[in-house]
Amino acid sequence: MKTGFIGIIIEKDRSVAETVNKLLSEYGDHICGRMGLPDKERGVYVISVIIRADNEVISALTGKLGRLNNVKVRSAVTDCEM
Repeated sequence: MKTGFIGIIIEKDRSVAETVNKLLSEYGDHICGRMGLPDKERGVYVISVIIRADNEVISALTGKLGRLNNVKVRSAVTDCEM
């Protein structure tokens, strides 16, 4: 298993947040921690996720998130095995 970071940015329409949270819950067994930072003035909502999983699992989650409207996703995976 690898340790990774997933950065999620929701812009403008926050209605997709419920879908984002459902996806994160589906992968909850792999998530070590998460933090959300809302910037309501600018309409930008940032979620950072620390995940411990195989590359395939991380890719599946980021792919599903990236297909959502108004959602931008970036991830980084370390070679640190845990």
